[in-house]
Amino acid sequence: MTATELSVEAVTLTAGTRHLVREVSLTARAGETIGLVGPNGSGKSSLLRAVYRVLRPDAGRVRVDGGDAWALPVRQLARTVAAVVQDSAADFDLAVREVVAMGRTPHKRFLAGDTPEDGDIVDSALLAVDAVQLADRPFDRLSGGERQRVLIARALAQQPALLVLDEPTNHLDIRHQLSVLGTLRRLPATVLLALHDLNLAAYYCDRLYVLHGGEIMASGPPAEVLTPRLLAEVYGVAAEVATHPRTGAPQVTFLPDG
Repeated sequence: MTATELSVEAVTLTAGTRHLVREVSLTARAGETIGLVGPNGSGKSSLLRAVYRVLRPDAGRVRVDGGDAWALPVRQLARTVAAVVQDSAADFDLAVREVVAMGRTPHKRFLAGDTPEDGDIVDSALLAVDAVQLADRPFDRLSGGERQRVLIARALAQQPALLVLDEPTNHLDIRHQLSVLGTLRRLPATVLLALHDLNLAAYYCDRLYVLHGGEIMASGPPAEVLTPRLLAEVYGVAAEVATHPRTGAPQVTFLPDG
């Protein structure tokens, strides 16, 4: 697993006559953890789909390690980019270990069996998401949070240069939210993820891009981006932003009406 550079260049995505994102540009340097934040419907998931090649841009380009992501052969793309999507409908009739081992497929010849190295990588991925105890359980009998951890483990087993995640903390309890995000932050890979929790984004991301109405409203280090004025404009609510005394990261508190 080695990091790569990502460049999204003036990407526009549409659905019929409606713009999902409009001329959005962002960069992720090799090894950075980049967060996308913004309210529901702001374009975060659509932009991620363009990066992991599910939603083709109507204009603009996505570059991975300098090359056009949409021009890469499928096998090369799968060796380079892994994705964990929001609320995956995957319902595999497989044991958890078998699901995680699917992440090794892009690195193997057709019908090739698992090697000892594959087994070690799968074991490491399960350990990284605290799912070793789930290895022999049927995937389709897991809770939502357990499934999410297993799907993240599958992406880790893929050993991508770029890991794209849409709300990876969905369904996770607090302990596993912190554990999973800490694991992602330490990866020798470039990470692009969408998050709703601004405090988690502020702590774990190197830089943030704030989307609203399909456009980038602000970008930069969390301490520069997360201001009361911007949060009021984007989320439509009052907020206070302080510096956490222990972590040094911005700490956002939304204030109730009245």
